[in-house]
Amino acid sequence: MVLDWRMDRITGMRVFARAAGDGSLSAAARHLAMSPAMATKHVNALEARLGVKLFHRSTRQLRLTEAGSEYLEACQRILAEIDEAEAAVTSQQVKASGLLRMAVPLSFGRGFIAPLMPHFARRHPEVTVELGLSDAQVDLLAGQWDLAIRIGRLVDSPLVARKLGDSTMVVCASPDYLAGHGTPRRTGDLAGHNCLGYTLSAMQDRKHWRFGERGDIRVPVHGNLLANNGDALMAAALGGQGIIYQPHFIVADALDRGGLVALQLDRPVASLGGIHVLYPADRRPPAKVRAMIDFLHDAFTRAPPLNRAV
Repeated sequence: MVLDWRMDRITGMRVFARAAGDGSLSAAARHLAMSPAMATKHVNALEARLGVKLFHRSTRQLRLTEAGSEYLEACQRILAEIDEAEAAVTSQQVKASGLLRMAVPLSFGRGFIAPLMPHFARRHPEVTVELGLSDAQVDLLAGQWDLAIRIGRLVDSPLVARKLGDSTMVVCASPDYLAGHGTPRRTGDLAGHNCLGYTLSAMQDRKHWRFGERGDIRVPVHGNLLANNGDALMAAALGGQGIIYQPHFIVADALDRGGLVALQLDRPVASLGGIHVLYPADRRPPAKVRAMIDFLHDAFTRAPPLNRAV
């Protein structure tokens, strides 16, 4: 068969988009498991069909032409829609099964994810879920974990994020602590109190807590306890040791029971950011991954378990 402009358009678009991103036809060929000669034929066929040159080519460099830059934007949009449509159809046709490993922050996982797992198991009985409960962030790109839940502001990464909800921060202490040490009314008053610090938060360090919507107001604090887990700090606060600055989902039950009291200060608390489920940007995530993502999104949007913590 002669390979000419009648070659598969979609494959040609994938080769072109990959070559544009990699800056090399040979690199694109390796990623797409074809020979460099075949990749070149696909791009040649595209150019012949379109009647324009897409690349300026030399032995050392591959640069997009003006027409190529415009065509690349259209290709990326079309290919993304095709991938999404195929993934949606595949997820409906393939039954979710196998081991699903999901990394979740400890307190959030124990309070909000673990209680949902019986419902997921009834819906997807052939999936075995392994929850990794830890406040330390895992590397999803290393391949040992399928999903991760992250709380806070996301940084740029090759991961795909789907938002589950929002959470706020709260400054609080026990009634006993406040009775013995007074109730702070201004953020500046915190300097005279025992402030228990969370070591993994961008909102806190050993000497400062951040306030204001963007966290741009740094307030000096000090305290005699630091921990990398919110539950440990809450236990200390319940015992009257000091003041804590934690996400509402951690302290919501203690606030409801009266074990802790939320403090109203003169500055707004910093925005914690969203709660997201993250996963690698595979073309077709396995059915078990899509099943969990859709389940969590449904659980947190249609009947939000965070209602009491917002």
